[in-house]
Amino acid sequence: MAKHETPMLDQLESGPWPSFVSDIKREAAIRAKNERNIEYQIPADVCEDLLGILELSFKHGRTHWKHGGIVGVFGYGGGVIGRYCDQPQKFPGVAHFHTIRVNQPAAKYYKTDYLKQICDLWELRGSGLTNMHGSTGDIILLGTTTPQLEEIFFELTHNMNQDLGGSGSNLRTPADCLGQSRCEYACYDTQHLCYTLTNEYQDELHRPAFPYKFKFKFDGCPNGCVASIARSDMSFIGTWRDDIRIDQEAVQAYIGGEIAPNAGAHAGRDWGKFDIHKEVINLCPTECMWMEGKELKIDNRECVRCMHCIDAMPRALRIGEDRGLSILVGAKAPILDGAQMGTLLVPFIKAEEPYDEIKEVIENVWDWWMEEGKNRERLGELMKRQGLQRMLEVTGLDPDPRMVQEPRHNPYIFWKEEEVEGGFERDVNEFRKHHQR
Repeated sequence: MAKHETPMLDQLESGPWPSFVSDIKREAAIRAKNERNIEYQIPADVCEDLLGILELSFKHGRTHWKHGGIVGVFGYGGGVIGRYCDQPQKFPGVAHFHTIRVNQPAAKYYKTDYLKQICDLWELRGSGLTNMHGSTGDIILLGTTTPQLEEIFFELTHNMNQDLGGSGSNLRTPADCLGQSRCEYACYDTQHLCYTLTNEYQDELHRPAFPYKFKFKFDGCPNGCVASIARSDMSFIGTWRDDIRIDQEAVQAYIGGEIAPNAGAHAGRDWGKFDIHKEVINLCPTECMWMEGKELKIDNRECVRCMHCIDAMPRALRIGEDRGLSILVGAKAPILDGAQMGTLLVPFIKAEEPYDEIKEVIENVWDWWMEEGKNRERLGELMKRQGLQRMLEVTGLDPDPRMVQEPRHNPYIFWKEEEVEGGFERDVNEFRKHHQR
């Protein structure tokens, strides 16, 4: 018999989708039976009490979790999210319920032995509940007590060669796509760049010193499988600066129905005869494609690398060979000033070891943000407050038309004194002389 009645939570098991309530109940039953005779290091009824306090929160319409304050492991300021309940007498199993963020491997490649070690460790010293993965990318270990934190940390670092992730006002755990390990569209080695920057900025990751959180995410191509353009303060998106490669014979094979479009991804549905105008050319956002007789033509100067044509006809069209990445900055979810997408800062940069140019951009941005950013102000909000022009000044980058998202709202342009006295004034005088002649 269940320790707590949970009629409201039970409703979440009634739909057609998997339910986290069912998962917690399953783990509660496992811990109650304890057929493996594990000497649990936290209360065995932790999952039952978790269900009880969640039911109470549903009933009262408010949370019964308190912020954990400062709790963590020695030498680190992040990696642990402290959590206590405000009803410890009624739910002693979750009097402490701290979350640990574990730094996931690049591209989330795991060995089964590693996953078994993680699960065994958490079964012994935690609730047994995990979140694979959190929105930042980490392995999330849900629910343990304060005395177990150092024990878990020791096991992770000494026996599993594994580090904690980021939490608090620091660099959060960088996350990347599969990149060149499995994807033909990847324009740079996402795994290597992610791994390199994770190691380079260990101090920024583990010892919070920023105005607020800061996220790196690495997309190997503009398809954006980790959605870096929407979810990271600095996103690295693979791109190319030469021409899309065209196989004209394969283009005709798609038109003739010999090759299935979209790499056969819609094999279970009859889309009818492939129409290259309807499904590719007319959907190009810049209208840079057309047919000349039986040849597909692309004006690559107008191409914005949206990937639609390449995704639709991957055997006919391939990414260019002069590859690198674009750096965008300022994306975030709605905290203080609403959701924002990333703003283009570096249109193209080569991703080559030791990545010094990329590191220079990162560190110039950080220096400005740490100096000018207000408490709990993300990079994108500082950019909005001080303007992209200020961002370009601190990074030493030249303005580029590709950085413009929309025409300016303010029709007035205010010049700096040195600009008026120097080159601008000279240009005006030259302009006047030309027209007088």
